[in-house]
Amino acid sequence: MTTTSPPPRQPVPVSLYEKQRKVYPKAVMGYFARWRWAMVWLTQLVFYGLPWLHWNGRHAVLFDLDQRHFYVFGLVMQPQDFIYLAALLIISALLLFFVTALAGRLWCGYACPQTVYTEIFLWLERHTEGDRGARMRLDAQPWSGAKLLRKTAKHGAWLAVALYTGFTFTGYFIPIEALAAQMMALTLSPWATFWVFFYGFATYGNAGFMREQVCKYMCPYARFQSALSDMDTMVIAYDTARGDPRGSRSRKADAKTLGLGDCIDCTLCVQVCPTGIDIRNGLQNECIACAACIDVCDDVMGKMGDAPGLIRYSSGRGMEQGLSRGQMLRRAVRPRVLIYGALLLGLSLGLLWSLSSRADFSASITKDRGAMARVVGRGTVENTYRLQIANSSEQPRTYRIGVSGLPGLQLDSEASVAVAPTETATVPIRLVLPAGAAAGHAGESLPVNFEIQALPDAEAAPRLTIRAVFMVPRG
Repeated sequence: MTTTSPPPRQPVPVSLYEKQRKVYPKAVMGYFARWRWAMVWLTQLVFYGLPWLHWNGRHAVLFDLDQRHFYVFGLVMQPQDFIYLAALLIISALLLFFVTALAGRLWCGYACPQTVYTEIFLWLERHTEGDRGARMRLDAQPWSGAKLLRKTAKHGAWLAVALYTGFTFTGYFIPIEALAAQMMALTLSPWATFWVFFYGFATYGNAGFMREQVCKYMCPYARFQSALSDMDTMVIAYDTARGDPRGSRSRKADAKTLGLGDCIDCTLCVQVCPTGIDIRNGLQNECIACAACIDVCDDVMGKMGDAPGLIRYSSGRGMEQGLSRGQMLRRAVRPRVLIYGALLLGLSLGLLWSLSSRADFSASITKDRGAMARVVGRGTVENTYRLQIANSSEQPRTYRIGVSGLPGLQLDSEASVAVAPTETATVPIRLVLPAGAAAGHAGESLPVNFEIQALPDAEAAPRLTIRAVFMVPRG
């Protein structure tokens, strides 16, 4: 008897990647929604308004990369002031740590540019395509004239906002009036054109298409926030003890009689979530703490005749132990918060003190390496240097140059130098040491001090002292 073997099984391809499910956030109104929109207005008024604001006859905020001058209201900074930017970044990081330890991802929910522009783009989308249900039906429909019109209107509005955002961003680096005039005359430089469209395209793509994917996959903050929070951090939480078991019921029905919790399983908390998560499954790293689920749940609880707060700001310990709001707030004062707060306060005060006490000029000196030292005349020793003085004020200044630290040392060059506003001047400096004073110092490098003071009130003006060396040749 002959038996035939079954045909070999064909490999079946298996995708290891799940298709991204599009999120259709539903519009919601409430206490926290009003706060979100207040932050949208505040942040955008600042962002769009600052480039147009003038201060002392110039732009209040301008980062002029060509001239290497950074203007921030009354401050004029130059590349050597980069330390202040580093300090500001450290303070910003500590502020983020401090806020996260206290109340989770408040920054993400209310002030992050990704959240703010997503909120703006969603508002435009709702006004052109409708709310959640209408947008879902529109996307499911085949293409038609009406669908094309709505889609075109939406993307046209998105592009307008995105390009103006890119224009405003570039206006922080190029005077915005000149930038606008160049755009109207179609004479924009290649680099300016690149940055307008680059930042505009980034806004259009991130806020229009990627949205929650930026928060879920690209933002590193979502990954390390768990290291900054603990059981006493205030986060958005679902009250499982009160809400479960879930189940729908009429308004007149008694939940306890039916053996149900307060949650009627309407899923509105999921529908309004901009990242598409279900907060009832516990805190997740995708949650950006926008509190949209709190607003919609409180509205539902009010209609059902139940108390608000089924979803609320609470801490993990507060949920477990049933702590009151006052008890949870008292537990906010804990070691990690105190450490972050102390570091934040100390660095902030240090930065403010440094900015308020810094001189409006800086100087540096370098040795002329072409002629380190030479003997001129009858044993007189000469050293040459290059002195660089940066005037950070917005007024022309004249600076007096002096030298000390070595008996008999003389300044054989101009004793003063004029520097234009916010400019840097480089001048050659010659120091001479008479033969008698140089005797006995052959082959030595002697310390000297350069002293620079602003005129005319040099005695009362801040003094910069720069240490250098004066070299005496061997023979």
